[in-house]
Amino acid sequence: MRAHGRTRRAVALAVAGLLTTGLLAGCDAPGPSSSGPSGSSPSGPEGTASAQPVWERCEAPEGGSAPGPEWRCATVDVPLDYAKPDGATLSIALIRKQATDESRRLGSMLFNFGGPGGSGVGILPRAAVAYGRLNTRYDLVGFDPRGVAASSGVRCRGDAEQERAYREVDMTPDTPAEEAAFMDDGADFGAGCARLSGPVLAHVGTANAARDMDAIRRALGDRTLSYFGVSYGTELGGTYAHLFPEHVGRIVLDAVVDPTADTVGHARNQAIGFQRALDNYFTDRGETPEAGTRRLEELLRRIDEEPLPTSSGRELNESLAVIGIVAPLYSKRNWPSLTAALAEIEAEGTGDRLLALADSYNGRDAKGRYDTQSHSQRAISCADTKARPTAEEARALLPEFRELSPVFGPFLAWDTAGWCAGWPVDGERDTPEASAPGAPPVLVVGTTGDPATPYEGARRMADELGEGVGVLLTNKGEGHGAYGESRCVTSLVDAYFLDGEVPADGRTCP
Repeated sequence: MRAHGRTRRAVALAVAGLLTTGLLAGCDAPGPSSSGPSGSSPSGPEGTASAQPVWERCEAPEGGSAPGPEWRCATVDVPLDYAKPDGATLSIALIRKQATDESRRLGSMLFNFGGPGGSGVGILPRAAVAYGRLNTRYDLVGFDPRGVAASSGVRCRGDAEQERAYREVDMTPDTPAEEAAFMDDGADFGAGCARLSGPVLAHVGTANAARDMDAIRRALGDRTLSYFGVSYGTELGGTYAHLFPEHVGRIVLDAVVDPTADTVGHARNQAIGFQRALDNYFTDRGETPEAGTRRLEELLRRIDEEPLPTSSGRELNESLAVIGIVAPLYSKRNWPSLTAALAEIEAEGTGDRLLALADSYNGRDAKGRYDTQSHSQRAISCADTKARPTAEEARALLPEFRELSPVFGPFLAWDTAGWCAGWPVDGERDTPEASAPGAPPVLVVGTTGDPATPYEGARRMADELGEGVGVLLTNKGEGHGAYGESRCVTSLVDAYFLDGEVPADGRTCP
C-alpha cells in the first residue's frame, strides 16, 4: 500500500489468482503493409541504427523454472545516466514470445505490470495465457525496468533483517520509542540500498525507465510504441507519452495512478480507496460498513496489545494484520479469503490465514525468503519524489486519515514519513508529468471500486494527457484493474487495438 508504491503485490496476487487484475488480451490492427500502430523502423532518435537484441533461450531464475521454449531472452544496453550518454551503461533484461501469425505481424507490444518493481521478465510468461489473440499478431515483450530483478536489481537488506523489521517495527507507532524505531528502520533500509546497490540507485526513477522504453522500442524496430500498463505501469506510460508523444502508438492504461497527487496525496487517495473497497466488502456480505469497520478497529487494537499466535511460531502483529486485510481487497474474487481469515481469528484465536495473506503481499515464501520487489519499489518511489515528510508531519495527518479510514488511515499516514526516511538519493519531482500534446489517443481505464488506485485518478490522468489525447473509459465494478473482469471494457479495448476504434471520452461500462 504505498502511492504507486505499496500496491506492490497486486500483480503477484493477480497472477496467482488467474490474472484477476486487469490485463490486456486480444489485439489486432492493420497489416504491416499499411500504417499500423507500430510500423517498423530500425533508426534511433537521430537516425542512427539501433542495435538489435540477440535472443537466446531463457535461463531459469533463482528458485524458479525457465519459461517454455517459445520464450527467448535478451538485453538492451542503455546509459546509466542519460545526461552522460557516452558514459557507463546498464543492461535492461527483456523476454519475448514472437507473434504466431508471422505473415500478419504488426510489431511488438511492451508490458509493465506495476509495482513499481514488478519483473516483466518473470511475470509475462505466467500471464501470457491472457494474451492469446494479441500474440497472433504481436510479439509479447516484457522487461525488467532499471533497478528491478535482472536489470541491476536493487537490494537493500537480507531476509533475516527483513523478518526482524516486520516482527519488531510497529508501522503505526503509538509511543516516542516506537516512532524512533520506525524512522530509524526507514533510514537503515535506505543505507542498505546505498551500500548494496551502488551507483544505479541514483538513476532508477520513472523518467529514466521511460527513456529505456524508447530505447527498447528502437531496438525492436518499431516506429511507435504499443504498450499496456497496469497500476504503476500507468504512471510509466503517462511519463513515456509526455517525453515521447511522437512515438506513442496505441497505449492502454488500466488501474490508473493519479498524476496530480504528491506523496501525501497518494496516501490520502489510498486511504479513501481501500476504505471504499472494505465498505463494499462488508456490504456484499450483509454487514453494514460502519459495524464492520468498528469490528476491525477493535480487532487491530487487541492485536496491537497482544499479537496472535500462529502454527509456525511466528506472531501476527498489528502491522502484518493490516497488510493481510489489504491483500484480498485487490480483487473481489479474493474477498472470501479475508472472510476465512477473520473467521479463523474469531473461532480459534489464531492468525495463520491472515499472516499467510500478509506474507504473500510482502513477497515472503514458505522458507522465509523475501523477494526484492519491495526494495526496487522503494528505490524507484524515492528516486521519483522530492518529498521527505517528517515524523511530526505524519503525526499531524493522523486525525484526517483516521477519519478517511479508521482501519488503513493510520498505517498510510505514517507510511508517508517512513518510506523515504533518510533516503540517500534526492528525489526528482513533486508529481509526475503526463501532458502529451500532439500524441494520438491514449485509452485510460478506471474502475469505480479500485482500492489501490482510486477511480478519481483515471479522470485526472486523462485530463493531464490533454484534450484529444486522454480518453476515459469508466468501469463500474470492483478490483484493481478492469480488463478481463468486465466484458464491456474488454471488448472496447480489443476494438481499440484491433481497429483503432477509440471510445467516446467518458464512456461507461456497467
